[in-house]
Amino acid sequence: MTDCDGRRSPPGRVRKLRAIVAFALLAPALLAEPGSAQRFGAESTTLGNGMQVVVVPNHRIPAVVQMVWYKVGAADDPAGKSGIAHFLEHLMFKGTAANPPGVFTASIARSGGRDNAFTTQDYTAFYETIAHDRLELVMRLEADRMTGLVLDDHVVMPEREVVLEERRMRIDNEPAPLLAEQLQATLYLHHPYRNPTIGWAKEIRLLGTADALASYRKWYAPNNAILVIAGDVELAEIRPLADQYFGAILPRTLPDRARVEEPPHYAAARLEMRSARVAQPQWSRSYLAPSYRAGETAQAYPLQVLAEILGGGAASRLHKALVLDRGLALSAGAHYAPSTIDLTIFGLYATPRHEVSLADVEAAIEAELRRLIRDGVEPDEVRRAKERMQAASVYARDSLSGPPNTIGARLAIGQSLDEIEAWPNRIGAVTPAEVDAAARAVLVERTSATGLLLPEPTS
Repeated sequence: MTDCDGRRSPPGRVRKLRAIVAFALLAPALLAEPGSAQRFGAESTTLGNGMQVVVVPNHRIPAVVQMVWYKVGAADDPAGKSGIAHFLEHLMFKGTAANPPGVFTASIARSGGRDNAFTTQDYTAFYETIAHDRLELVMRLEADRMTGLVLDDHVVMPEREVVLEERRMRIDNEPAPLLAEQLQATLYLHHPYRNPTIGWAKEIRLLGTADALASYRKWYAPNNAILVIAGDVELAEIRPLADQYFGAILPRTLPDRARVEEPPHYAAARLEMRSARVAQPQWSRSYLAPSYRAGETAQAYPLQVLAEILGGGAASRLHKALVLDRGLALSAGAHYAPSTIDLTIFGLYATPRHEVSLADVEAAIEAELRRLIRDGVEPDEVRRAKERMQAASVYARDSLSGPPNTIGARLAIGQSLDEIEAWPNRIGAVTPAEVDAAARAVLVERTSATGLLLPEPTS
């Protein structure tokens, strides 16, 4: 995910990103996926132009989060134009005839709110947090830029330099994200998930105004968008406002989201990267895995439980074996995020102690995996893992931003609201046998890519 600051900066200034998850090596944050879904009490309606509207009441404070999700992401970028979805996300802050550059964010800031945006492989989202009595302001602003964006070379070319600087600072100059990008391109042989969300630098340099406008006119339409509002509101209040500000926008004929299928894998991949900027070695391994929408989708819920058992904190198998019992690692765990349209990743990671080699850490993890495949999981650890996950989902309900993020992301990949609301029950229904079957199906060497991050050897 590439997350953007609503206050766009001039070339050379690095924008503050609220969240970047480095694939595989920095992926522990993805473990939050299971604990984010829950019974939200969400209600949904659809406007006459096809725009879905979802409301999540939360009356604890007089504030709201508004999110507009577009069903287009980096995996929809045309061949040779990687990064255009993310680039357009930046450009959406460049203004309209009604709200010239700078007005959008300044108006929200003057009202005590904040705004931002992010792009992933499958969707692009824009969000604002603001007091309840300023909700109409952010609705009007978002509706205006859905169709009124004004772009020319004067605003597009400087922002392209901002994106290139972001790439240099966040990826090219950082060994862990750079290796993570290489691993992702290695794990996916053919699917566009192999391309980074931000794009390849050479292709970013070729993106121009015509590319941005073509993508905008192709994808940014009410019938390709989801409006999610959470906070001190009810659907009865939101529906007339949504009709007023978004309902008059005409729908468009949308293109198919053509995605190629990933071919079968027959050989494991292994990458080693050395850099003088590496202070601490890191080990990671990623496996191609089913998601909510692709592959053996019934395995998505058992795989979430498996990730919790293997790497969900201090009670997990990998943490206990490598960190607590044997003292080999400073950290070790697993991650799995099934909210993707196509095949996703089940990953393992570890950071060794200073005196321990990556080879010793890898051998210990592989021993744990062999034990898992041979003996399976214990019913009691499955029960405890499910209870932790369900408890986390209850606590997450108190968050103002968590529910709209979870709901929007999963609606954007094609899940229904009923599926989202049913998450705790589906996790609760997972059996040890299902976890064992999922582990044996996914933790297969030929579908894996292993990454070794090492410092340059001293002379």
